[in-house]
Amino acid sequence: MIKKLLYSLLLIGVGTAYAQDDVQAFRNFQLSFSRVSQAWVKNNDSLRKMFQSKGLAYPPADIYIRTFKAQNEMELWARDNDNDRYQLVKLYRICALSGILGPKRYEGDHQVPEGYYFIEDFNPKSDFFLSMLLNYPNYSDMVMGDKKKPGGDIYIHGGCVTVGCMPMTDAGIQEIYTLCLNAKLAGQTYIPVHIFPTRFNTVGLNFLGREYASDTTKQRFWVNLKQGYDYFERYRKLQPVMYNSNGKYVYAN
Repeated sequence: MIKKLLYSLLLIGVGTAYAQDDVQAFRNFQLSFSRVSQAWVKNNDSLRKMFQSKGLAYPPADIYIRTFKAQNEMELWARDNDNDRYQLVKLYRICALSGILGPKRYEGDHQVPEGYYFIEDFNPKSDFFLSMLLNYPNYSDMVMGDKKKPGGDIYIHGGCVTVGCMPMTDAGIQEIYTLCLNAKLAGQTYIPVHIFPTRFNTVGLNFLGREYASDTTKQRFWVNLKQGYDYFERYRKLQPVMYNSNGKYVYAN
């Protein structure tokens, strides 16, 4: 029994060491690129001060990005632990958005996706200065969109141009990239990025109801998204989300 316990503890120790090695290797790889290292040097101290002014730890333990297409706005939220409510840290301006309101459903539609995503990869040598890949298409997109060509390569990036992504200024992406990189290095495996057509407040709902009254497919999709939006507005926490076989988002209680 004692041998088994010691062996188990040894495996845990080895696993932890490998995980630490992986984090260090990822950090070294990212900072080996001048764009990343320069962004880190330029922004890290100011980001630390910004978080301290909010009473938040830095590097951040848990960040959340929420985007509204109609307003060209990207919100950065953060908290120190799972029991805390998220606090709004900063509001960023998105340079431009292609397409119209509504989810992305096939390759080449130039639509910015709508739904629940997370940052899947960091690209330090992007054609658009720096970029972070989203996990589009998610399961909902694959079920509800084109089965063979749903599209892909959706990024938050610099360069201030787009055909379906979320572009920032180069200065803006430097700051956001540094922040997200530090969150990942601090242990946040999945950084959630939620994309909505607009704020689902009275003004936003009236606009959607007026401009898209005849588009019942979009209306049903937005009603489904609104449940997650409403939960966050009420509790400042994220509701766990899954999918049903029809691609509809299903929320945990």
